[in-house]
Amino acid sequence: MSKRQQAKYKIDRRLGVNLWGRAKSPINRHEYGPGQHGQRRKKPTDYGIQLMAKQKLKGYYANIGEKQFRKLFQEAVRRKGDTGENLVQLLERRLDAVVYRMKFVPTPHASRQFINHGHILVNGRRLNIPSYQVRDGDVIEVRQKAKQLGVVLEAISSSERDIPDYLSVDTGALKGTFVRAPALADVPYPVQMEPNLVVEFYSR
Repeated sequence: MSKRQQAKYKIDRRLGVNLWGRAKSPINRHEYGPGQHGQRRKKPTDYGIQLMAKQKLKGYYANIGEKQFRKLFQEAVRRKGDTGENLVQLLERRLDAVVYRMKFVPTPHASRQFINHGHILVNGRRLNIPSYQVRDGDVIEVRQKAKQLGVVLEAISSSERDIPDYLSVDTGALKGTFVRAPALADVPYPVQMEPNLVVEFYSR
């Protein structure tokens, strides 16, 4: 097992949830955290509950760095409307999130790596920035050379998840369109996300 995969599964164990809904997650066998103290149970404080909500949301998107996540939160605050909903929309507009949602790759971590290696076109242009904010109507496509990669074929054939309604995807051509920004209720998270608690965390 690679270090990347080990680290990813450690996030599941630490948070105590199957964050990406994957059958291979160790949380399916052990519901306690990693390490010798993992089985100790403590009643969480309000701060602990808010921190956990932030770590879950941040971890889900391939464990975005704190600086980048805080920057997205500040942009969500600046926009009109509900800050929690705005934050989810900004996260779902990230190119790595869109490529994952379109089922071109099996995990958000794989999506970030896939984009870094230059395998994705946005509106016909090669783009290697995972944090790029996709706009309504943008067309995302797997480059011709990458269409037969094992990681792509594995993702497309997987029945673990469905493509959400705010995306339009031609799985045969490995090409899709970002139709609209989703509401929180539209996003197919395998676990309950609570962006309102993330807002409370950063508002302390």
